[in-house]
Amino acid sequence: MNSPAPPAGPVLVGVDGRSGAGKTTLAAALAAHLSPYARVAVLHVESFYAGWDGLEAVLDPAGPYVTALRDLGAGRAARWRAWDWHHARPGAGQRLEPADVVVCEGVGATSAAARPHLTLSVWLELDERMRRERALARDGGAYAPHWERWAAQEERYLAAQDPAGAADVRTSIGP
Repeated sequence: MNSPAPPAGPVLVGVDGRSGAGKTTLAAALAAHLSPYARVAVLHVESFYAGWDGLEAVLDPAGPYVTALRDLGAGRAARWRAWDWHHARPGAGQRLEPADVVVCEGVGATSAAARPHLTLSVWLELDERMRRERALARDGGAYAPHWERWAAQEERYLAAQDPAGAADVRTSIGP
């Protein structure tokens, strides 16, 4: 039996799912598990959103998220301007150094534009009630007024790009 050849460059893992599904938790666990063996970085996709109506920003093939994936995949540092969630405007410039493994987590992490740059794509499932409880417990009052409008963007993303169906791995971190 022939084993697949190891990737020529960094391993880019996309962890996607609806809000509150456990993407950040899984990304942190992956990073912690792999860090004794490799240089690992975590890229939080939410820094690429253009606010509460900004999921489209990470879906754009010419946008900063996909550009960051290209750079990291080529072994170069990624640079972008993060969204300042507290002031609802573009924020400070960000830089992520190249690593052996980069775990990209967030809604849209495995978008159609991102998939060609990813070594592995993971989709997390969790029922809406649990997701909402987790998200609101995590972000409290800051997220509650935006839950429905963000969920509508997620619905459009799922319908147009089927990230769950395209995932290499589908799982749940729920009880």
